[in-house]
Amino acid sequence: MEKKRLIIVAVGGQGNLLASSVLGEAALLAGIPIRMSEIHGMAQRGGVVESALLFGDAKSTIISDGEADVLVGFEPAETLRALGRCNAATVVITNTAPLMPFTVNIGQGVYPDLGELRKLIQQKTARLIAFNAAALAKEADNVLGVNMVLLGALIQTGVLPLTVDQVKEAMTRKTKKRFLESNLKAFQLGFDAAEAA
Repeated sequence: MEKKRLIIVAVGGQGNLLASSVLGEAALLAGIPIRMSEIHGMAQRGGVVESALLFGDAKSTIISDGEADVLVGFEPAETLRALGRCNAATVVITNTAPLMPFTVNIGQGVYPDLGELRKLIQQKTARLIAFNAAALAKEADNVLGVNMVLLGALIQTGVLPLTVDQVKEAMTRKTKKRFLESNLKAFQLGFDAAEAA
């Protein structure tokens, strides 16, 4: 099977690690070899959390610059920061709802212009799917469901060798039962948003 390389970037607390865990479980259900690694950069303080997932026969968990087949960004500035991992064939999925860093909130930094951010990503990659995943999570009655919204969008693209049913079964196994219904709703809203993009 052809290798597929996925990078997920988020800010601490957005559920990147749960999303990665769901995808890992779905790969196991599908009988697809998977390797995963994570970087936690001051995650509890709003720092970056990055996951690298390699589907298929891979010897390493490293995804070098320009190698990602797909990049999923839970926060727009983090998506921009990870753009170096992309190439002209990469699919990028990003949430457009910013989480302002501390430095911006105290007036010591400037947040990137979202229009410029879109333009930069579109110039470098094959496809950009950008929408307000936070609003869809809220619509699903799960403000913490941005991760599930973006999983839905990711699976809709067909880039990864996983089916909707495999991912939903993995969600059933990996998420808390009290959140399952809203997580499934968030997943479907993200799937639909990517389909419409």
